[in-house]
Amino acid sequence: MTKALIGFITISDRASSGEYEDKGGPAMRAWFARVLTCEWQAVTRVIPDEQALIEKTLIELCDVEGCSLVVTTGGTGPALRDVTPEATEAVCEKMLPGFGELMRAASLKFVPTAILSRQTAGVRGKSLIVNLPGKPSAIVDCLNAVFPAIPYCIDLIEGAYLESDAAQCEAFRPAHAKPKM
Repeated sequence: MTKALIGFITISDRASSGEYEDKGGPAMRAWFARVLTCEWQAVTRVIPDEQALIEKTLIELCDVEGCSLVVTTGGTGPALRDVTPEATEAVCEKMLPGFGELMRAASLKFVPTAILSRQTAGVRGKSLIVNLPGKPSAIVDCLNAVFPAIPYCIDLIEGAYLESDAAQCEAFRPAHAKPKM
């Protein structure tokens, strides 16, 4: 099996300019480091809230770097500069609205403003792109909710085979799904 490449994009004007510490990117990477048991490598970017740049970065991580999974943090709210979902939709061939629905449902257990979140997910070629919120604790809540479906989704689009520690967060695969060799 080959090493899985996972893209991590922090989308923040302040973090990209250095005036604010990026906490979302490290939170995403720490979650995957704790959960994944397979070999994987992080490909990271910190960029401003600019739709064209977000689209370009998503395309680069999917098409050039070959990331099977790209997770983003930031830019999913209703603020004028929040354009991450629009950029994601622009570069994906298939949208997977269930991811956003489940993330909002999970977040509503903790904060009523979760209904303002516009997280989404979609497929570009052999890559799954998932938009996460910006707050580290919300990143954890959302990944705990949607990760069980991520490895099998990546299997279906012929990406890298992700394995997880079931004690941390168990991936679901139907009984007929066979591991890649």
